[in-house]
Amino acid sequence: MTQQAFLSAEGHRKTREEKKVLAGTLVGTTIEWYDFFIYAQAAGFVLAVLYFEPLGEENQTLAQLVAWASIGISFLFRPLGAILAGWLGDRYGRKLVLVLTLLGMGGATAFIGLLPTYAAWGMAAPILLVVLRILQGLSAGGEWGGAALLAVEHAPRHKRGLFGMYPQIGVPLGMFMAAISMFGLRAALTEEQFLEWGWRMPFLFSFVLIVVAYLIRRRVEESPVFAEMKQRKKESSAPLKELLTTHKKNVFLTALIFSANNAAGYMIIVFFASYASSAVGFSTTDTLIASLVGALGWFIFTYFGGWISDRIGRVLTYQIGFGILILWCIPMWFLIDTGSLLMFALAVFVLTIGLGPSYGPQSALYAEMFPADVRFSGVSIGYAFGSIMGGAFAATIAQAIYDATGQGWMIGLYLSGLSLISLIAVSLVPKTLQGIDLEAGGSSAEGSETPESETRSSGEHLPVK
Repeated sequence: MTQQAFLSAEGHRKTREEKKVLAGTLVGTTIEWYDFFIYAQAAGFVLAVLYFEPLGEENQTLAQLVAWASIGISFLFRPLGAILAGWLGDRYGRKLVLVLTLLGMGGATAFIGLLPTYAAWGMAAPILLVVLRILQGLSAGGEWGGAALLAVEHAPRHKRGLFGMYPQIGVPLGMFMAAISMFGLRAALTEEQFLEWGWRMPFLFSFVLIVVAYLIRRRVEESPVFAEMKQRKKESSAPLKELLTTHKKNVFLTALIFSANNAAGYMIIVFFASYASSAVGFSTTDTLIASLVGALGWFIFTYFGGWISDRIGRVLTYQIGFGILILWCIPMWFLIDTGSLLMFALAVFVLTIGLGPSYGPQSALYAEMFPADVRFSGVSIGYAFGSIMGGAFAATIAQAIYDATGQGWMIGLYLSGLSLISLIAVSLVPKTLQGIDLEAGGSSAEGSETPESETRSSGEHLPVK
């Protein structure tokens, strides 16, 4: 590459269409995770009392375990959502799936805000709650894959990590929005008002977010890679079958890579607040403050992780992130157990230093692991199974570990073990995949390479790290 061409590539400015794409992917994942976070927070604060009342009469711990498990139920349906979304996305485009998943996720969330409690409807209430959680799981199974690919496939070759970071930072932004809304309600309402109707307000607000996100996403153009693939008529007649026969190794690797990050992330999302309140004695306000600190750190280091992966390599960025998680997941519990809000917030913030590098590059890494005709299916299904291995029942497992041992650091041992597995998995991904051609005629997911063509946006590409 000539010096002039290198400067041209580095100096690439986002086009108007690229800005619309990044805004569309960011807003969708932010709303998706806002929806998940408010449910997770409600599971920690009110659902055991309002929807699993019979269990709570005999055993309050059992009622809380079931409330945590209701979070995990939706994860079990993510693979099915990923299969459906992958089938649609690999044939009819990424944009269509993003609209459908947005409506499914947001609609289910809003209806949870309208759902009567067990006291009003009896067993019908928790059953309908689970049905709505399943709909959320189906929608979430396709949301991330569509957003990630739309961002990465619009990106210049040398900025895939940066572009792919935008749907990733939807997680901390959604968490921040959820924590702020819960914090405001807890501060403004009495305990009785919050239990009676206040907890429903963040769910109903999802109606507004759906409208905003739809107006943004409807203006986004289809992925250029999918458009070219369609023009060349290279759609697979059976992408799922091809995926599971030809690319099963990379599906398995993507699941393992995501599992540790997802499990550790769900400690911040779900479990820390409940643990700090019940086991250590923090107030609800204190736990929400720690959540806000966690969201801020997660945002900063996820952004950094996506950006730095374009410079030092995605595999190395992941390895750094997982290394930090392995080392920190046990000591952080001793800080939380001090009962100091400052130490609690510090424990959560340091955890995000490892979460960011092991999450920010994910969109770009996964996109480069699969060829275009099965890419949507590959990244979505791998992501969905990774979320089952990791976050689906992380809170339930953590609660069970603590109930059995009475030691928070034992939960850290579980998280460190998962992080080690994910570290090994990402180390098996060939570093030479970074920067490969993502066009419809691109490489095989199992590590074969194709000659690097010119970057779509800049006309040049950077050397693979």
